[in-house]
Parts: sequence; structure tokens; C-alpha cells
Amino acid sequence: MKLSKSEKMGNVTTSITITNRIDQILAERGFIPPEQIRTITLHDVLVNICATRLCLPKNIIFDLGLPFQGEVDVKIATGVQKALIFKMLNLSVEGREGTFNCIELPEGSDPLLGLIPLEDLGLEPDLQNQKLRVLPVEGKDTYLMVL
Repeated sequence: MKLSKSEKMGNVTTSITITNRIDQILAERGFIPPEQIRTITLHDVLVNICATRLCLPKNIIFDLGLPFQGEVDVKIATGVQKALIFKMLNLSVEGREGTFNCIELPEGSDPLLGLIPLEDLGLEPDLQNQKLRVLPVEGKDTYLMVL
């Protein structure tokens, strides 16, 4: 079923590429060939500024071989529950990239791109046009601040 424009209003989706950062480092240093770097590109990832982190289904985390960081409490619609955090992933979105951690979602869940990676990469949702706006990194309008 195709959603009408009014039904889609407010939803922003994007494509993201996630790479095991440890694999990248090993390849950069010549310990593994570049073709052994575990990476995946996901399309139609929901941008959700109510989520603080990148949230990935368990099967994607496993396929990428991301290292375990710890367990945290997270707020969900029905209350608070425990969730696992995994680290050392390189996230690439709209030509910007950085190293982040992610929260594990149940297998088969839709990935979510949360507020912290968006802010760190200088991206903001444009709800009217249903896309991400890339903020400037140079000049007087740069999104980077040191106050």
C-alpha cells in the first residue's frame, strides 16, 4: 500500500552505510585485505529524533561483528527496559561519517537513526521535504561550535 503525501508528512528516511571500524583499522594497517571489511548499506532507515542513538537489529550487529560495550536502561513506549550497546562502527550518511556505538533492537526490527549521530554529523531532518538537510561545516553558518 502506498502512503499519501499527508500520511508520509513528518517521516524522514535515508540510506546509511555501517562498517566495522576495527576491520577498517586492520585493513589500513595491512592485517586483513580490504575485501574482508564487514560493511552493509541500509536503505529507507527511519530518522527518529526521539531515539538518542543509532539503533540496529540484532542480526545486523551480529553480521558486522560489532564488539559488545555494555548494557543500559532505555526508555520505550511501555516503560524502561534493558538494552545492549555495541561499539566501534563507522556510520556514513549523506557524505558525512563518524565512529559511533549503537543500541541493539530485536531481530527483524527496523533500524533507527537517532539524534546523537545526526547532530554529530551535522544533519537535521527536513520534515516538509522528507529528507535530511546537510548543515554547513565552513563559514559563519557552520554547525560546529566551541563556546
